[in-house]
Amino acid sequence: MIRTVLALVASVMLAGAARAVDLATELPVKVENRSEPVLCAEKDNVDLSFISPEVKSFRIQSVHPAYIGSIVVDRWAPDFTSCDMSHDPSFATQARRVTFYEDNDIWLTGYAYPSFWRPANVPVRVGNRSENGLHVVQLWVKHQERAEEVMAFYPPDGYWRARPLPPQNLRWTAYGSSFLVGPVDMQLRPVVELTEIVFDPKTRTFTMGFKAGGKASMKIETLDQDRIVLDVTFDGVPKDKPFASIRSMYATEFNSDTAHVAWRTKGGNGWGEARVLDFKGANATELWTGRLVPSRHNTSAPDTVLNRFSKDAPK
Repeated sequence: MIRTVLALVASVMLAGAARAVDLATELPVKVENRSEPVLCAEKDNVDLSFISPEVKSFRIQSVHPAYIGSIVVDRWAPDFTSCDMSHDPSFATQARRVTFYEDNDIWLTGYAYPSFWRPANVPVRVGNRSENGLHVVQLWVKHQERAEEVMAFYPPDGYWRARPLPPQNLRWTAYGSSFLVGPVDMQLRPVVELTEIVFDPKTRTFTMGFKAGGKASMKIETLDQDRIVLDVTFDGVPKDKPFASIRSMYATEFNSDTAHVAWRTKGGNGWGEARVLDFKGANATELWTGRLVPSRHNTSAPDTVLNRFSKDAPK
């Protein structure tokens, strides 16, 4: 319980780092828990969907877990025990790797895999350079004379993953939970269908076009050794679908990418807390999901916080 409180206090402090939260004007959104138990540790069985026809902007944070300073041995190898993926769809393509933007501080590297579960037909553009057919794109930054990968996104299905710069005690940290931004559809699993992703290196902003209509911008507002903060703004996005989703994995407490949920409600006297599979949903102004104790799966993976839901674009 003490660790829970520490994790929540940390998330609140991080949430308020850029500007004070006006509790009176906070916009609550509906959070539905569509998670289900599984045995396979490589299946994203955690699904937290965020729903509101009023949201124009919100914030996503990936924050190092409270126990990050105590990690001595990190684990990130996949665990395919009890997994059967033989019936997953597969679309073959030519494998390749391309670095299609690079300057002194930031660069983008894309990969096409030999096969993927959806066709790769979403272009990713930087300036006049456009690349199509990529399954994953990695965003790298220069930090302390080293290259650090801080974000990865998957154009065919609209999944994103983010992580802060590694802390002083670790040279590298794992990815964990994924998130979706935009109109979320169910096509075997939750997806966001994109028409294009454009990256502006000067402002560190991604702009996404959606097949369902509208677009969104996602700006890297903060990146340091504690957190990465992403500010999202919508423009003309359909209001009848979830506007975001957190996707993750939970098999057991010791084999998970996320295990617990905590949330605030408007006017509430305190935080609600639950194990991720027991969470009944809520009308929340802020939601944290993460782990209270280290897991054998992606031990150093960050917690995820969604908050600052607003009817207006950020100022």
